[in-house]
Amino acid sequence: QVQLVESGGGLVQAGGSLRLSCVVSGSIFRTNDMAWYRQARGKQRELVAAITSGGTTNYADSVKGRFTIARDNGKKTVYLQMNSLKPEDTAVYYCNVRYWTPNYAWGQGTQVTVSS
Repeated sequence: QVQLVESGGGLVQAGGSLRLSCVVSGSIFRTNDMAWYRQARGKQRELVAAITSGGTTNYADSVKGRFTIARDNGKKTVYLQMNSLKPEDTAVYYCNVRYWTPNYAWGQGTQVTVSS
């Protein structure tokens, strides 16, 4: 059974930084592209950043140049370094496979709140 455990969120002032981590148990990590998603209150979940099993990355336009996704295959962990945070980055952040289907459960997420 796959489990995804996100951590590292918190309250930060605009312009600050946070580093999120997601530990993935089970067999999905090694061969899957992984991604970070976020869901702000009252909005749909959106993809923020993705990384292939080989390390190629891509980003939503809204975070490009500010966020960096990385993975440690040995630790089965995906990271999201978030710099120059803005109030509009406030959301619950989740990790999961890049090409999500209902077969993959969501973790509890980690709350990121950016104050102005």
